[in-house]
Amino acid sequence: MKSFIASVLLLAPALVLAQAAADKPAAAKPAAKTQAAKPAAKAPAKKTTAKAAAEKKEKTAVAKATPPSSRTQLKSATSQVATGLIAAEAALTADELAIAERVHTGHIACELGASVNVTPDPKAPGHFRVEGKGFSYYMSPVATSTGVVRLEDQQRGAVWLQIANKSMLMNQKLGQRLADECMSPAQVQVAEAIKKAPPPSLLDAQPAK
Repeated sequence: MKSFIASVLLLAPALVLAQAAADKPAAAKPAAKTQAAKPAAKAPAKKTTAKAAAEKKEKTAVAKATPPSSRTQLKSATSQVATGLIAAEAALTADELAIAERVHTGHIACELGASVNVTPDPKAPGHFRVEGKGFSYYMSPVATSTGVVRLEDQQRGAVWLQIANKSMLMNQKLGQRLADECMSPAQVQVAEAIKKAPPPSLLDAQPAK
């Protein structure tokens, strides 16, 4: 009997250790399941991100398809009207175009070492740029009763007057003569012809008897 009790006492610790070892895997399994469940929880996040991206893309497409605002349309219409007015102002009558054909162009020398460049506008027939040192004007022909060729920049008050033997540029708003005794090659020839054979003066004309 004593030997049986002693055997039981010796086996008791071993049974306790065996039971503890058997309990550890059972406790580890729920932990493993918990860790395995964590990656599964991230999957809905990916779906949510993809859904948000799709919604953002859809909103962008809707924004692009949105028609221009009333302010943009008004600005566009104003620009078109302004362009139409400029084109209407640039259009010349047949008489004005005939005057433009008589304008001397190119580099024209004037007195006191000054000069004027008269250049036709290729985009607007009958219009000219009249430029020189300290000035630049955009001019169009104006009909006169005397037959003098007259170009004007009405906005800035500049006038270019051309007769047979010379031209002159003045600014009426400032009351200044910007260039005088300007002669193109054709006008030089006319001026030389006048010197050789001056026309009779009205004062020298004798009344008819």
